[in-house]
Order: sequence, then structure tokens, then C-alpha cells
Amino acid sequence: MKAAVLYGNEDIRYGNWETPVTRPGTVKVRVRAAGICGSDVPRVLHHGAHFYPVVLGHEFSGDIAEVGEGVKGLSVGDTVSGAPLVPCMRCDDCMRGNYALCRQYSFIGSREQGSFADYVVLPAQNAVRYDPSIPYVQAAMFEPSTVALHGLRQNDYRGGGTVAVLGCGTIGIFTAQWARILGAKRLVVLDIDDGRLELARRMGADASVNTLNPDFLKEALALTDSAGFDYVFETAGNPVTMRMAFELAASKAHVCFIGTPHTDLTFTPRQWENMNRKEFHLTGSWMSYSAPFPGEEWRLTAHCLGTGELKFDPAFIHRTYPMSAAADAFALYKDPSQVHGKIMLINE
Repeated sequence: MKAAVLYGNEDIRYGNWETPVTRPGTVKVRVRAAGICGSDVPRVLHHGAHFYPVVLGHEFSGDIAEVGEGVKGLSVGDTVSGAPLVPCMRCDDCMRGNYALCRQYSFIGSREQGSFADYVVLPAQNAVRYDPSIPYVQAAMFEPSTVALHGLRQNDYRGGGTVAVLGCGTIGIFTAQWARILGAKRLVVLDIDDGRLELARRMGADASVNTLNPDFLKEALALTDSAGFDYVFETAGNPVTMRMAFELAASKAHVCFIGTPHTDLTFTPRQWENMNRKEFHLTGSWMSYSAPFPGEEWRLTAHCLGTGELKFDPAFIHRTYPMSAAADAFALYKDPSQVHGKIMLINE
């Protein structure tokens, strides 16, 4: 088959690659669309791969081309999205249904061969069947939607409250959508990019605040009559917005860090004291899985994209490339400020 193979740092080449073999309990998927995740970028550009050569790619959709021995409930031709985590299913965390916390896990597209290829093989339980009316490009975005929904679950989210979402990247906008679907009384998004803020409003946000405005904090809090937000979701992984979350939280609020920081994070004593004085609950969120595996995050994403409750907008996609041009697609990330949305690789 053909694949976009990472042979070394900044060395990704499209060419011949051994076709993966279907084993008992697995399915082979003909990849139709695969998204570039932010976590793929350091693997390609900053020496972040576990080994070389490797086929990256863990956000994907396609059709089942072959079903392994013992697989039930899936058939050749089914349209599926792939849940990339492969937990051990034996450790204490897995036995409790906390699959993302497994320490003996594998992961499609980083620890084993992934979806930037014609075919990918995955355990049958990782193949999430969806209605074929959902376009491949949308189905390739299941994984960021599930990350967002998992954050709501981690934050003990309940409808009827005020919600702030910090960051209007793909996961941020999915977080906002899930908060709306599950009953937010008032939903406010914050970002520095007016285009992304406009997209979030189209996706259901009641109001948006550009944090480049010197008075953004006062503007945002005014939308809650200065009480602060009942639920705050940080999705950018930026120290600035992580500190901002502490300022926006209401008394007894729920604050969740979905974004992953890549630089040191510090708080002043006054900033940190927000958590003490407001007695808000702070939690993190990691990946997107629950019991039974892969979890309701995946089942609800398939259902709500199929019904249209979970909306898709063309502005989610920054650019689309053929899989053969994967190197050109990754080159865009040398100036990440120029990438506004998901870059999608398509098998033609």
C-alpha cells in the first residue's frame, strides 16, 4: 500500500509501505480521511516520535475492508471511525473503566502504525460504526469531539448553568457545542481570533469575548452579572488562559483543564487564592474514554453527528491535502499562527 511515513525529524515521505495484516479480533480499515492533530506536529517537527520509521495518524474514518477471525457486529463495508487508544484491559485502571489512565497502553498512530496510509488495522472494539450519511471528513473528527465530551464528564457538568470555554480551536468549539447540547443556560467563548469567535457563535455560543481587549475580564464577567461562570473549560493549554480560568470561575464553580500546557505554568499567590476563596473544584481531563470501551463519548458523537445536533461547519477545516502531500501539510505548522482549524489528509 501507500503511506506517508515519518523516517526522521522533518522527514515525512509518501511511498510504498507494507500493508498491515488483519489478525484475530481486529478489522482492517480503508482510510478515507485522516486529520492532523496538534500532538502530531511535535512528532514530525520537534523530534517527538517514539521511533522511526512510523506511520502517524490517529484521527480517521473509512470503510471496513476485512474482518478478522472472531469479530462480531462488524461487516465489510461498514463506515467506521477509529478510537486510537489500545489499553491493556488488565491493569487496575482498566478494570475500573479508566482506560485513559492505563500505563501499559498502546496508541494507534504513535506507538503503533497509524492512519496516514491506505489501510490501518485496529482492534474491533476500537472501530466505532457510524451512519454512512456522515461524510468521511466529519467522521475523521470524532476523536476531538470525544475529547471535548470527556472534559464535560470529568467536570461533573450539569445543564442549567453559565459556561465559559477558553480557546476556540477544534476541541474548544466541540466543548462549547456539547455544553449547549447538554443544557447550558448561557454559553460564552473566549479567544484572540475574531474568525474563530464568529465560528463558535455559529455553533451555538450566546456571546464571545476577544481576550486581546484590555477589559476582556470585566466584559466576560458582566455576562454573568459579575458572579462568574459555573463551569469553566480551558482548551488551549496556554498558561495565560489557564490563569484566566481561575479569574472567571464563580464561587463553587467547576473548572476543567482539557488543554495540555507545553511551557512552565506559574500562578501568583493572589491568582492561586481564587481556588481557596471561591472553593471551586479543579480537575484535569485526559483523552476520551469511559466504560464500556470506548465509551459514551464515542457513541454520543456518532449519534449526534448523525442527527445534526452536533454541528459541522466548513470553517472547521483549514485546508485539505491529498495523503501524498502530507509533507506539505506539516510544513504549514512551521508557522502555526497561520493554521486556523483542522488540516485534513484525504486518500483519493
